[in-house]
Amino acid sequence: MKKPNLSRIAKNLQIGLQKHSPEILTGIGIAGMITTTVLAVRATPKALILIEEEKRRQNSELLEEAKKKGSDCCARVDKLKPIELIRTTWVCYIPAALTGVLSVSCLIGASSVNIRRNAALATAYSLSESALKEYQEKVIETIGEKKEQEIRDSIAKDKLKRDPVVNKEVIITGRGETLCYDTITSRYFKCDIEKLRRVENELNKRLLSEMYISLNDFYYEIGLRSTDMGEDLGWNIGNGLINLEFSSQLAEDETPCLVIGYRVAPRYDFRTLM
Repeated sequence: MKKPNLSRIAKNLQIGLQKHSPEILTGIGIAGMITTTVLAVRATPKALILIEEEKRRQNSELLEEAKKKGSDCCARVDKLKPIELIRTTWVCYIPAALTGVLSVSCLIGASSVNIRRNAALATAYSLSESALKEYQEKVIETIGEKKEQEIRDSIAKDKLKRDPVVNKEVIITGRGETLCYDTITSRYFKCDIEKLRRVENELNKRLLSEMYISLNDFYYEIGLRSTDMGEDLGWNIGNGLINLEFSSQLAEDETPCLVIGYRVAPRYDFRTLM
């Protein structure tokens, strides 16, 4: 029987823990918050007993002082001062406080890991985008704009073939009657090229003043529903204006279809001003 490779198992476990550390820390944080609440609730009856004992002790001392002065009557303590409450009961809540601090630390740690990963992802995205732009410019320089457009048209044709209109809902936007296909969300809809160009120009004017525009802003203007992706992606003035590209193709049912591409692709970190 082959012996297990303990070194490899430990390494794989370490990699798994690092990969899922945000989820693990978040889970521990949530469990810790629940535990903190339970511990605090359980500590409250004991704290109430200590409060009553402290009031009895203070009342006893007051009575003794009154007797020394020849009186059997004295003022009674019915309520402890805030500082006295803390001094009397803080020991009861030490476990709850410790688990609370641990829980908050775990949640902060999970957030920090996510922030670092998102920053790394944004950097990698920027590098990939820069490399793609340089590649596209070199392709145009090498084979010419006409050949490069032929390649783009061929890619657009393949996209329609992989995602045929007969299997999809065609969204009626009321902005035109030409069948269109959005390459980002893979949606078919009715519009026309004049409307699309007009929206492109209007959004670019806004981009110059507002500095960034979300992909959902574009979808709203052409009559499409917003998407979760459309909220996360968009254009930043630092990366250039919106530059739509169109490829006229035939859908699977032989209907003329306008495939919409983006020469300046929407970015994930578009709200970060350059």
